[in-house]
This record gives sequence, structure tokens and C-alpha cells, in this order.
Amino acid sequence: MYPLPISALIPTLNAAASLPATLAGLRGKVAEIIIADGGSADDTPEIARSSGARLITAQRGRGSQLRAAAEASTQPWLLALHADTRPGHGWQDAAAAFIARPETQTLAGYFRFALDDAAPEARRLEAMVAWRSRWLGLPYGDQGLLIERDFYQALGGYEAIPLMEDVALIRRIGRKRLLALPADFITSAEKWRRDGWYGRSVRNLFCLSLWFAGVSPTRIARIYARRG
Repeated sequence: MYPLPISALIPTLNAAASLPATLAGLRGKVAEIIIADGGSADDTPEIARSSGARLITAQRGRGSQLRAAAEASTQPWLLALHADTRPGHGWQDAAAAFIARPETQTLAGYFRFALDDAAPEARRLEAMVAWRSRWLGLPYGDQGLLIERDFYQALGGYEAIPLMEDVALIRRIGRKRLLALPADFITSAEKWRRDGWYGRSVRNLFCLSLWFAGVSPTRIARIYARRG
């Protein structure tokens, strides 16, 4: 299969440990990979350059970085994903089928959340995310977001905010315009292993609750960092 007409958008900050696997899952499958770096002090920029990806610098914060990457893109479709998330088997076929459907020019696709850990806690978390995505219409950035570029721009794109940029855009897309795609996007479970499966999940839910309560993303980011 030829590379899909997709610009993959990846925000990075000291992502040298996980970025190679993410790039390996994209290389040759998309027309363009854009890495928006927020000031990494490790080998992230060198890894990006050696992979053939386009490297740009952006103001630190996933929202700012994703917005800058989208502005630099040249392809008609955008795929936003985190640096510690790698596309799983069959994702290219799922993306190609989505792109081929004319009605998806005003829809957005997201992939199944999966973790690279065999622990039962990982399976429970995956099931919770599947429920949240299906019934609440709230897939997160570590599931990937595939969206037509003109539709993305019409929605106003990613906001230049330090946290909750994925939720803010998903809410503007709306639950009825989201489509689950039949392939896994596999995220590193290192953060859950480090912080605890329960503790990490509760912190994420707490931050989401604050966002829905109207707390500013900047304040949520400070709380998130303190609890990290």
C-alpha cells in the first residue's frame, strides 16, 4: 500500500525512549511525519532528523505543539498522536478505509486504546477507555485522532493550551461525528507503572473533572505537575 495522504503530528518533549517505536509504526505508511518539539534536552531532535521526519520547534505544551505541527502540514489528512503511542497492526488499512468514505470528510476517527503491559490492570483500564470513548464520546490523544485538514481548520484546530487540548477539540467535533477505527494504538504503560494504576487513573479523572468544571488548562497543568 502506498503511503497514505496523511501528515502525522507528534508533539515531543524528551521522548527519546519511546519515539523510535512510534516512528517505526508510521514510516513508509504516511506521506509526512512532523515532530513539533517543545525543547527536548535528550536525543529527541537527533532521532527525529535521522528518521527523515520534519522537525519543527514550538512553544512547550501539547496544544501549542500540535497546533504548530498542523500549520506546517501539507497533506489533506492529519493524524495526531503522542510520542509514546505506536500504531498497531492493521492501522494503515483501517485509516485507508476511513479516508475512502466520502462522509468522513466531516467526521474524525480514533483508534482503540491499548497498553504495552500484560498486567490485568492494563486490561481493565483498556476496557474503561473503550467505554468512555463509546458512550461519552471522549477518546484521548493517546488513541490517535484522524481528521480531514479542512474539517480540522473549520473547527478551529488545537488550542494553544498546556493540557486538555485533545478533550477541547474532541468536544468541538462532537460525539456523533466520532468514529472508532478497528485497530490498536499502543501506548507505553510506564507512567501507570510508575505512578500506580489506580493513582494515575484517579489523577487523570480529577483533571478531566476540573476541565468540565471550568478550571483553566494552565491551572490544571500546574495541578497535574504537582501530583506527578
